[in-house]
Amino acid sequence: QVHMVESGGGPVQAGGSLRLSCTSNYKSNYMAWFRQVPGKEREAVAASSPVGTVIYYADSVKGRFTISRDVAKKIVYLQMNSLNSEDTAMYYCAAGPTRWQSVAPVPADFPYWGQGTQVTVSS
Repeated sequence: QVHMVESGGGPVQAGGSLRLSCTSNYKSNYMAWFRQVPGKEREAVAASSPVGTVIYYADSVKGRFTISRDVAKKIVYLQMNSLNSEDTAMYYCAAGPTRWQSVAPVPADFPYWGQGTQVTVSS
């Protein structure tokens, strides 16, 4: 059974930074971070191939967020800088054996999920 656990969320002031971590017992080829706010669909924030040769960022986070991974330790990180109120959401890490099918990853591309960690940005 695959277990994935996110950590690092919490309250932060606008302009601040947070680093999310996701530990897993699954040596995944492809990993991603999604976020979701109530009433909206879960959206991909960033995604990475095994060694980072293919990386996706949502337009809204380009230049501010960075996905990285320690493959040996099975950890994926999301460094989030210059946070603003629109970044407030529940953040989820996701894992899967194959690359996402379209330009932007969608939840169906990833069979394994963590329970989420809340990020709240206050102005």
